[in-house]
Amino acid sequence: MDPTTLLITGAAIGFTPFVALALWHLIPNIIFWFIGMVASNVGLYLKKKTNDRRKLIIQATKDGEAALREKGKTGPMDKTSGSTNDDWEKVDGAVGSTGNGEKGDREWDGIVGFFHPFCNAGGGGERVLWAAVRATQCRWPKAIIVVYTGDHSVTKDEMLSRVKNTFSIDLHPPTIHFLYLSTRDLVLASTWPHATLLGQSLGSLRVGLDAFSLLVPDIFVDTMGYAFTLGLSKLLFPDVPTAAYVHYPTISTDMLDSLDPKSAVGNQGVNAGKGVGFKGALKRHYWRWFAGVYSRMGASVDVVMTNSTWTQTHIESLWGPRRQERNRKHKIAVVYPPCAVSDIEEAIEVSPKSEEERERCIIYIAQFRPEKNHQLILNSFAEFVRSGSEASKDVKLVLLGSVRDDHDARRVYKLRLLVNELNVIKGRVIFKLDAPWSDVLEWLGKGYVGVNGMWNEHFGIGVVEYQAAGLISVVHNSGGPKLDIVTEVDGGITGFHATTSKEYAEGFEKAFSLPDPLAVRLRARKSSKRFTDEEFARRWLTELEKLVQTRL
Repeated sequence: MDPTTLLITGAAIGFTPFVALALWHLIPNIIFWFIGMVASNVGLYLKKKTNDRRKLIIQATKDGEAALREKGKTGPMDKTSGSTNDDWEKVDGAVGSTGNGEKGDREWDGIVGFFHPFCNAGGGGERVLWAAVRATQCRWPKAIIVVYTGDHSVTKDEMLSRVKNTFSIDLHPPTIHFLYLSTRDLVLASTWPHATLLGQSLGSLRVGLDAFSLLVPDIFVDTMGYAFTLGLSKLLFPDVPTAAYVHYPTISTDMLDSLDPKSAVGNQGVNAGKGVGFKGALKRHYWRWFAGVYSRMGASVDVVMTNSTWTQTHIESLWGPRRQERNRKHKIAVVYPPCAVSDIEEAIEVSPKSEEERERCIIYIAQFRPEKNHQLILNSFAEFVRSGSEASKDVKLVLLGSVRDDHDARRVYKLRLLVNELNVIKGRVIFKLDAPWSDVLEWLGKGYVGVNGMWNEHFGIGVVEYQAAGLISVVHNSGGPKLDIVTEVDGGITGFHATTSKEYAEGFEKAFSLPDPLAVRLRARKSSKRFTDEEFARRWLTELEKLVQTRL
């Protein structure tokens, strides 16, 4: 071998490790670039594919407005459509101004897509959705609302009628449209009996692709907590701003800690202490890995809203660091969910007269689900009654809640058995299953104490309803009830916090022994005014305006 060849060969051998190392560091960037290029092309394809449907929706909106004008109705602020000009002035005046010091551009006519596959469920999450839609319609009357739903059996008219009857929310029909998903089953927990968190999240990607195959909106909003769908949106359509309303984190640091029986929360939650042994170790590693992926999805969202301080803290810990890395300029905001405060205030009097009519009973409004911890409340009530104190005499416990399926029915049966086993509370516990709202109002009006037993309740709409009705709350010393709802007002208490059955029994004792219960009830009602529909609309529009401004 001649010297030149030998030199070249030696140099090649010598530099090979360095070249390999350089390429190794470039490989991830090359992969990400390739994925981004493919996703961008898929996004362009979906925009072109759905452009005809966009035109049809815009035309249908114009036709609907024209039909209303012929009937003498003028739009979402008209009295006949259930939302007056006065309503608009309340919302508009409270939100404030845009960055240039002027009112938000009400002429914006883009499409806002709300991703809510179960929009006909009729729960608190759906109340948030429809209150958000109504506020958006009032602020931007020319904007078009599209709701992605899997409720194929429900027509638009039926859906809007249910919204009105269930939540007393009137929507402007011409500017709202429903697009029906065909893959909703993929986000059901029952579809994924194993690795449920991952399965539902991957399923949400497919459902999200289903949604974008129907229409690509100008602003994409998730109101159910499908972070992976928001990540998909940002990957396919980097120019489409996104927003998330998070009711609860899919996974939280408390969930991770609860797996360890030695941790401070190792005896709390449905997975308490399950992180031991080989199977438990696998669960811990799986959850930690999933938390990392979940944080990446959350980092992609432009505007993030949470329903409580507790949720905000956990989302901040999971999403916050990566959001900073990506220079997301908008802070994670707390937007309390709208509660039926006004309806309860109108129906229930809190006064010296009503104080005389209240019965000595404890109210617990909650679905019969495991995490609601009805067993804790029954054991606490038994301990309270067993004390034999003057305050415990003749007190009854009323459990109001819906029964969704056979699992819930069996749970209720076991609770009835527990009442008999505890013996001392036999005849003093009342079960009210699937009670209509009128019955719930009746019990709220005559009840004395409202109780909540769930660990880390993310917000606690039921607790707000207790306060609006003037009940004295005894709630779990965690989550939204502790941090946001049952707090001091005007320097005085509005209720009590507890964790163990002994602490709950002590809370009942204190509540029934107050020298001036009416003063506490009035403070509680004042506290509930922080969670009205109007307050929700103000905060919601403040956040959504940030996205609209990017589309003007």
